[in-house]
Amino acid sequence: MRLTDQPTHSLVGVIKMPDKVESPTRAIVKRVIGALAALLLAVFIVYLDRDGYRDVNGDGVSLLDSFYYATVSLSTTGYGDITPASSTARLVNVLVITPLRVLFLIVLVGTTLEVLTERSRQAMRIQKWRRVVRDHVVVVGYGTKGRSAVAALLGDGVEPGSIVVVDTVQESLDAASAIGLVTVHGSGTRNDVLRVAGAARARAIVVAPNRDDTAVLVTLTARELAPKAQIVASVRERENEHLLRQSGADSVVVSSETAGRLLGMATATPSVVDMVEDLLTPDAGLAIAERDVEPGEIGGSPRHLADIVLGVVRDGQLYRVDAPEADAIEHGDRLLYVKKVTPPAGD
Repeated sequence: MRLTDQPTHSLVGVIKMPDKVESPTRAIVKRVIGALAALLLAVFIVYLDRDGYRDVNGDGVSLLDSFYYATVSLSTTGYGDITPASSTARLVNVLVITPLRVLFLIVLVGTTLEVLTERSRQAMRIQKWRRVVRDHVVVVGYGTKGRSAVAALLGDGVEPGSIVVVDTVQESLDAASAIGLVTVHGSGTRNDVLRVAGAARARAIVVAPNRDDTAVLVTLTARELAPKAQIVASVRERENEHLLRQSGADSVVVSSETAGRLLGMATATPSVVDMVEDLLTPDAGLAIAERDVEPGEIGGSPRHLADIVLGVVRDGQLYRVDAPEADAIEHGDRLLYVKKVTPPAGD
């Protein structure tokens, strides 16, 4: 059966929503507080209606007896020396004490029950996510290239919950989930896997597998599902670049040539390589960014702005700053420029 035809609860092992990290101490304290709250509520109810209970000693039900009865009742011990005698007390036991007993056991045995309820919670979260996910980024392949792409996206301010990682290696998916990304277990070459990842509604798809032939198949599948999405693909060899473009990739990065070019430059001008690395690292220093033009900049030259402008994007076409088309800024243009990045506080 296709993944897209399966009910949501069957996708729990395929899609994983990021979990909120909580310390064990905090989780235990919360459960203990919940158990105490249930116990105190039961004590209050029993003591409030103490005249409706019978004690074998015949001396009535005191506050201590109420604590005793609530404790043995909620823990399902039930010695029977204190029993509800009136109709009201028995009704309260049915409608209140019994649900509190169940709640008490759930809190105390929460670790075991949590495993059983995790699939239900994940199914509900997956169902909600699939209903509302739009304009997200799908990253196919979470190896070295995929991780670097995600780091760049996060550095540009993209929310972790807006990034979906598709991979077949569970260790890679666990690493992605640990930083708050949504993960989908499966091959990006499969149509139904990309559908589950919401590729049809994604604004961008990053294709970063380890093999060029896989990258071509993923790009073909992604373009069929998402005709309007921006598809960026990585390829190891230049000779395969045209295959990716023919498959529908909007941008292609040749990883081997790029790395080789930097290696060659480093032998003669290592400072240039350092600058390129700085520009490509979004965390601190300098970074290449894109922004809308401001009203006061229209009609002016991009070379005369306070920002260091590298190019002008007009109607989806990039013009270098020295191109004739970029002599004057027009309405609707976007500027590719160098910005200074301030490192996060504490770094």
